[in-house]
Amino acid sequence: MSVDGALLARRFADIIGGSRVLTDPEAMAAFQQDWRGRYRGSALAVLMPSSTQEVAALVKACVELQVAIVPQGGNTGLTGGAVAPDDRPAVILNLSRLNRIREVDARNNSLTVEAGCILAHAREAAEASQRQFPLLLGSVGSCEIGGLVSTNAGGTGVLRYGNMRELVLGLEVVLPDGRVWDGLRALRKDNAGYDLKQLFIGAEGTLGIVTAAVLKLHPQLNVSATAMVALAGVRQAVDLLRFMQEQVGNRIEAFEIMSRRQIELVLQHGHGLQSPMALDSPWYVLMEIADSSSQWDAVAELERTLEAAFDHDLLSDAVVATDVAKARRIWELRHNLSEANRHAGFTVSNDTSVPVSRLPEFIDRVTERIEQQLAGAQVCHAGHIGDGNIHVIAVLSRAVHATAEQCEAAATQVNLIVHAASVELGGSISAEHGIGRMHVARLERFKPALDLQMMRTLKQAFDPMNLMNPGKILRA
Repeated sequence: MSVDGALLARRFADIIGGSRVLTDPEAMAAFQQDWRGRYRGSALAVLMPSSTQEVAALVKACVELQVAIVPQGGNTGLTGGAVAPDDRPAVILNLSRLNRIREVDARNNSLTVEAGCILAHAREAAEASQRQFPLLLGSVGSCEIGGLVSTNAGGTGVLRYGNMRELVLGLEVVLPDGRVWDGLRALRKDNAGYDLKQLFIGAEGTLGIVTAAVLKLHPQLNVSATAMVALAGVRQAVDLLRFMQEQVGNRIEAFEIMSRRQIELVLQHGHGLQSPMALDSPWYVLMEIADSSSQWDAVAELERTLEAAFDHDLLSDAVVATDVAKARRIWELRHNLSEANRHAGFTVSNDTSVPVSRLPEFIDRVTERIEQQLAGAQVCHAGHIGDGNIHVIAVLSRAVHATAEQCEAAATQVNLIVHAASVELGGSISAEHGIGRMHVARLERFKPALDLQMMRTLKQAFDPMNLMNPGKILRA
């Protein structure tokens, strides 16, 4: 179907003004690809509305013109979910200008923000009212709330607080026909029929466009302690987590595992980062315990617990941070992981989950298979051991995989190995990054037929013209 680009631009300019309709290829370039440069699209225009009403008007115009819509936030995703399709007319609807903090209700422990609000700004707004919004991940300074909702983001705090499904109280959504659904409820308990907001959390913009969210806040943490721990294996890490939970309860703020090879890559490409301890063990855990009570001595509690864990042969060495700066340096090893791996080579990062008890078997299985089947692959691991979501990261030599075609073939092979192993062990092919464009075919391969049928039924009911982010999650 051919589309008159000039006519299209004028129509959108009538709604939001010509300066917020980008059609120049150079101006659109940064919006047309994912941040890793792996996926590129071909949108007719980039639209930058600044209100829910403008989003609704743009969606109605796209319906009339039969132009597909790709919602986009900070564009920090890892599966190509915010890139325009190549096979049909489409526009990118970037929500970064919808960035207002609408309300902080400290007494209700809730925060209402628009979809373009950067995660760091949402966290700052909560802190200004002596509260915290606990979601935290490496792209905290650039990822936006709408994208985090639409991908059901996780991060390092899932063990204690859950992912976005547990952190969202209500949503405002522009539906595929341009109507606005006002589901901005700040309620913990609402049993009046279907929980409609959950349909849009993790839907990657395929059922509607999230324009605002009510987020759940928690008491501000006043004391914390961080440590880096050396271990012999993944099984010891699982046992250490259970031991820590028995000793300090739900005060475990984060519990992240990293393989030695992964830390070495971060140090090599991390612009001066240093490890606080010698890297002479195969595995390391980065942990933090915290509480809102200033009466609790977190450092003493962590030291006591780690000493007991050492006596139980659950760890071989540990370093406890004695101040905030040292704690920050420990966590920089985790939060600089994606950027460091990007510089190390062609990186294939997986996002699977398995039951926590089966993590040791899963890690051994995928590492052996990847190293056997792909020449020169460095297999690294990092992730959230408390929820069974360890990222398997294959760093492939550009000398071996020199062309784009060779890289994509290798990525397909790695993904199949990891996904097959996760399903074999009762897991999922995606824990927090989503399906996007990358995993559509593998979702069809590994998801039960009835699950796919129900998903397609939902898509057809909400978006019969298939205009909302086509080709993501489900085949267009």
